[in-house]
Amino acid sequence: MHRILLIDDDTQLGPPLAAYFARFDMVLECALKPSEGLARLAQGGVDAAILDVMLPEMDGFSLCRAIRKDSDIPIIMLTARGEVMDRVVGLELGADDYVPKPFEPRELVARVQTVLRRRLPAAAKPAAADANTFVFNGLVVNGTTRTVQRQGEAVDLTSTEFDFLYMLAREPGKVFSRDDILNQLRGHEAELYTRAVDIVVSRLRKKLEPLDCIKTLRNAGYTLALAGAAP
Repeated sequence: MHRILLIDDDTQLGPPLAAYFARFDMVLECALKPSEGLARLAQGGVDAAILDVMLPEMDGFSLCRAIRKDSDIPIIMLTARGEVMDRVVGLELGADDYVPKPFEPRELVARVQTVLRRRLPAAAKPAAADANTFVFNGLVVNGTTRTVQRQGEAVDLTSTEFDFLYMLAREPGKVFSRDDILNQLRGHEAELYTRAVDIVVSRLRKKLEPLDCIKTLRNAGYTLALAGAAP
């Protein structure tokens, strides 16, 4: 059973939301302050976190940054205004998704289920190379275990970063436009705003250094430019 941590100072939100999550075999724990949430995360056993942007002690963006220093668990941001800039900042800091307030509980559950499906269960072991594994010079992308190796070293990616890289790896050399990328990563519910893609690309490039594998084609999009490894 998945355990989700909600960090939100609205005392009226947690209990009914926890009851709703229980219908989908998920335990929702609640923390009213960032300090409480960080302390709970430090204990382990949390599969995903939901962060409100407007919080006491520190805002949700600062909290997201603090969590990302020690953990790569899926993070969903709750944005009160639903503004594009809030989402962009969240993605920039490593959040996996966002849900604007007010929201329907079923939508939040669906978003949580989506980011959890993208995650490799902690107990899973790396599988042998298969049809879902793509090997390049210096880079291995395994879609079965959702793991990435750069020059033999494991690379920690968020769910969105992995999905983006995996999409490129499946068709190396193909140019994906920003709209193509957003449609494939977020589905039809996504609001298309191009800066979100640029942010994910920037983060990925830093994590994959010194490999220079994600190329930008002016006015066209992005492609993976690495030669496949010799068999």
